[in-house]
Amino acid sequence: MSFRDLIEWPMWEAKDLGLAMPESKHAVSVALPRWQDVIGYEEKKQEVTSRLRSGYPRFVIHPFVKELAKLVGKGKPCLPFPSREVAEQCAEFIFKTTGETATVTAHQATLGVVTTEDGASALNSFWMHSGMIVSSRMAEARLAGIRDLPDAQETRRSLRRQLAKLYGCMEHDVFLTPTGMGAQYTALRALMFRSAGLPTAQLGFPYVDTLKIQQKFGYDNFLLHNLSRIGEDLLTLVENQPLAGCFCEIPGNPQLGCADLRVVSPLLRRKNVPLVVDDVVATPYNINVGPYADLIATSLTKFLAGTGDVMGGAVICNPESPLYTELKRVVSAQHEELLWGEDAAILDRQVQTFPERMQRHNENGLMIAERLKKHPAIERVWYPKWEFNDVYETVRRPGRGYSALVTFLPKNAAETAPIIYDNLHLCKGPSLGTVFTLACPFTVLAHFPELDWAEACGVSRYLIRISAGLEESEVLWKRIEVALNAVKS
Repeated sequence: MSFRDLIEWPMWEAKDLGLAMPESKHAVSVALPRWQDVIGYEEKKQEVTSRLRSGYPRFVIHPFVKELAKLVGKGKPCLPFPSREVAEQCAEFIFKTTGETATVTAHQATLGVVTTEDGASALNSFWMHSGMIVSSRMAEARLAGIRDLPDAQETRRSLRRQLAKLYGCMEHDVFLTPTGMGAQYTALRALMFRSAGLPTAQLGFPYVDTLKIQQKFGYDNFLLHNLSRIGEDLLTLVENQPLAGCFCEIPGNPQLGCADLRVVSPLLRRKNVPLVVDDVVATPYNINVGPYADLIATSLTKFLAGTGDVMGGAVICNPESPLYTELKRVVSAQHEELLWGEDAAILDRQVQTFPERMQRHNENGLMIAERLKKHPAIERVWYPKWEFNDVYETVRRPGRGYSALVTFLPKNAAETAPIIYDNLHLCKGPSLGTVFTLACPFTVLAHFPELDWAEACGVSRYLIRISAGLEESEVLWKRIEVALNAVKS
């Protein structure tokens, strides 16, 4: 069976609504080609949801997972989980947040959490935000009565070795998780174990679920969203409030600025507070946060995989950190190896080509950012080359780049952003880091229930984010330029 080559033939037209991107039964993105499709997706309108053939697995439950849940739950609200420990965490979360009962139930080799109708929202919330999920490949195997790959343990070890080389650490410093958000959740649990009862802080406006896991699974959370005064705000906070840890993205998503680690890290280390850095956007190819981070929590789903049809994450215990021995002991004690073997095999293969792919991503990202910045239809462009550049340069590896994520705001955005988005001749939908270019109206897609709050943090509801792929650069620019020209008078 031949599949549509999304580099050559992107899904951008209305007729593509709901198609899997890529055309794989394990795809993690879905075509939302028009602004109104994204609104309809968020409002769960039947004319949109009925056409979805895929979706990001934490937000859209995969058909294989639904079928597995039906077998376990026997008609009651249920979701499968990759281990008893995770299932018990979910059941505890349901009871804590709703007071509803939830039981861990087994069906052959699968463990699931079964709850009441009133507990279902909390069940879905745990799945969505913790990221400790059963992948579509794992569900497919369980339905067929297949256990993990015979060589799964060695495959995961090979993947850890490759990641260790990228991060400049040892294989045993790398802890694999089912998703990137699962890595954030794993890091949070380590901080909570180390400092029970203490809140965490988020430095800079984050990707939505990075904040949600702290709010839902932590003890409390402070959001310091103003990067221009992050040192002052953090100093005031730590002088008055003990913290379990801090989280930050280098660079942030979607506005691509960086918290000044030259200020943040020494301040936190004086207070013995761990710093968790998310490097998903920049990737370890481009940046080295070793001098500053204590833990690195990353997604393997994005640039490291590139295919858009596999999930995975990793926590790296940074050997340069003064808290290395202590944090590694905590993470090791809590960790379970839950990345499914078949997913690990795909990731292991893809990571081998990651460096050469990433260089091409860098080139296209820079090209798009520079041309958008000069275009008369554009109000502002966000890109790490310009946003808090001095901070980014402190972690940028010699000769490397600024990655492939570009965010822009058109002039007269309330009127023009939907027109530009609808006319982009690019694949359009959730996720980033794919070999094919992928665009989305980020704030609407990620923060639809809280658009006013996002704008109060300085994040416009009309932002458009582009994750540059591996297309030939002039072809790629023409696909963008045609949309920009659509708003010319």
